[in-house]
Amino acid sequence: MEAVTRNFFLLLSKSNWLNEMARKRGGSIVTGKIIAGTDFPSSVQIIKDLNSKGLATTVDHLGEFVNSKETAIERTKEAIETIETIGREKLDSHMSVKMTSLGLDIDQDLVISNMTSILDTAEKHGVMVTIDMEDEPRCEKTLELFKQFKESYSCVSTVLQAYLYRTENDLQKLSSLKPFLRLVKGAYKEPAAVAYPDKKDVDANYKKLIEQSLKYGLYTAVATHDDNMINYTKELAAKLQIPKDQFEFQMLYGMRTKTQLDLVEQGYKMRVYVPYGRDWYGYFMRRLAERPANISFAFKGLVKN
Repeated sequence: MEAVTRNFFLLLSKSNWLNEMARKRGGSIVTGKIIAGTDFPSSVQIIKDLNSKGLATTVDHLGEFVNSKETAIERTKEAIETIETIGREKLDSHMSVKMTSLGLDIDQDLVISNMTSILDTAEKHGVMVTIDMEDEPRCEKTLELFKQFKESYSCVSTVLQAYLYRTENDLQKLSSLKPFLRLVKGAYKEPAAVAYPDKKDVDANYKKLIEQSLKYGLYTAVATHDDNMINYTKELAAKLQIPKDQFEFQMLYGMRTKTQLDLVEQGYKMRVYVPYGRDWYGYFMRRLAERPANISFAFKGLVKN
């Protein structure tokens, strides 16, 4: 049943018609519930409110798979403005960005030029920029770009996905760079040739990656809503005597808010993934596909006052 639910929401996420309808009519429904705003300026107050509660954030301008140079350049300018606002407003926030939004599928030189401009600004303001991971066919290119940028910039991090067979090897290869890593289970529909089809295997690999990342001495962001994974991380850190400043938890804005605050109260670093923009539909469907429990969390978020 879980596989059917996952496939259903992944199918919905690819509907161009539904995405366009959501862009035109759905922004007011989800703003303040699962997205912070339709642009970054309108999202700043929500980020400040989260920061005031001890919650750090990472912000993400929704939208991916850009297919025009002009749009990629526009996204780059918007990212630079966002970083400048984070610095000016002294927000406790990182920024996440997808390489396809900067032109990964268009031209290698274009995406390198755009990301270089973003990272130059990020270094100036001391803002971490996380290169988000997308589907498996783009994984190798994304990691190669990360390694290239990591040679010149300290303010760049990336994401590894537990459902891919390759990830344990990727983690080992990256460990010498001492990167800031966000570990996730994975949200795209992938074939069994490249990804674990069964949840139990994904969970087992996720635990393995958390342990290896911590043992490598990497700063590790455990991005999950799964209580089993949260408790596993706490117990593992205690067992290995890993200090709380070597890892953090990450969750989505609008989901498990009380748990986020509880973790802060317990002395853990808690970072909220705060999306904004009009292209929220595909993101939302993939979050529902990731874990059936997210459906109830999302529904509660949408109906709250």
